[in-house]
Amino acid sequence: MRRTPFELAAVATAAVPGLTPTAAASAPDDAADFDSALLLDSEGKRWRVRSPRHPEASARLETEFMILRAFAPAIRAELPFLMPTVAGTVRQGALSTFVYAHLAGATRSIEELSGCNDALAKEIGTALAAVHDLPQSLVNNADLPSYTANEFRQRKLNELDQAATTGKIPPSLLRRWEHALEDVALWRFNPCVVHGDLHEDNLLIDGDSVTALTGWTDLRIGDPADDFAWLVASNEQRFVESVLRHYTEARRDTPDGHLLRRSALLAEFALAQYLVKAMAAGHSEMTDEAEGMLRSLADDIDEQNALAAEEAEAAAAELAASDDGPAKPAVSVTAIPEAVQTKEPETSATTPPVTAQPLDEAPVDKVTLDDAAGDEAASDFVVVSGNRTGSTPEALSESDDTSTKALQIVEPAPLQDAKDR
Repeated sequence: MRRTPFELAAVATAAVPGLTPTAAASAPDDAADFDSALLLDSEGKRWRVRSPRHPEASARLETEFMILRAFAPAIRAELPFLMPTVAGTVRQGALSTFVYAHLAGATRSIEELSGCNDALAKEIGTALAAVHDLPQSLVNNADLPSYTANEFRQRKLNELDQAATTGKIPPSLLRRWEHALEDVALWRFNPCVVHGDLHEDNLLIDGDSVTALTGWTDLRIGDPADDFAWLVASNEQRFVESVLRHYTEARRDTPDGHLLRRSALLAEFALAQYLVKAMAAGHSEMTDEAEGMLRSLADDIDEQNALAAEEAEAAAAELAASDDGPAKPAVSVTAIPEAVQTKEPETSATTPPVTAQPLDEAPVDKVTLDDAAGDEAASDFVVVSGNRTGSTPEALSESDDTSTKALQIVEPAPLQDAKDR
């Protein structure tokens, strides 16, 4: 049963001694896992309350509490954004509710962010780079998950097998994801620290600045593409490219060329994970919603593939109609005038006039001739979906691409709805 903001305010008074709430309002969060509220106390200070709805969500909050404690003041000072601070906690049965000091800023929808200016895109890219450049010892010392590139890929293959057992994934999507996961070149990346649960509701914005990042429940070492999946789901190419450009400039490590392609795949695959989660929870409404979104995604991808095939056939037909080969340069024929002086054909280089005279019968100097012969000796350099070109790692030949070409999210809106549940 969902808790109201006023019920959460009452819980908060037990977590933070002396807290006297005077107002409460609901706050955006992962609705399937948490009840959240914003509080205003008698001194004008603001607080945020997060209460888990089931034991697994409570464990996530406890993990986040441990993670936040691992961020020493020196590390926090280096970050271009603020992080949450736990003010108090209270346990009720198997569930723990946490109260946080309020952070300035407000969340924005993905549509609002997609239409932002370059200044805010730079802030987002810089914030992502700062997370991915965190020392890996932070994760290792806290005994948090850590995956190599191959381990991460194998983990996704296992999740795909689990999703396939539901019998509710369209076959075309299963083949598409399987081919992408078997493309080893796509999964060559340098593992780094990732937030793991980054999306627009965990990003606090004030004007054109990113003020804070929240939701630190899934910190780990893994694929940086995890933190870009929500961006490519916006399907706003200009916004994504702007964030990626600033991210690349701010990173200490050079990002791999397949970052956005993997991000698109992970954003698609999130629908399958949502279906598995809904079925495991026995939530029929969420299950039906997930099935509908997967069917819609499969239909849109099939439509895009058909359109691409038509364009390829049209290009082939146009090439075949052009005399079975590449176009030849135009040749113009001009009649030769009748009054033309006869003369020897000219060579490409002008030859100086030569006068022949008989040679004297003096002996020839052999050494001179040999030297001359030596002087005449002959002398005897060298690209996805993501749509990047140039001499960068991501610029790969289109001929190398097969089923993983042009991975992109075709239904951003339903994906957003799925996350909010």
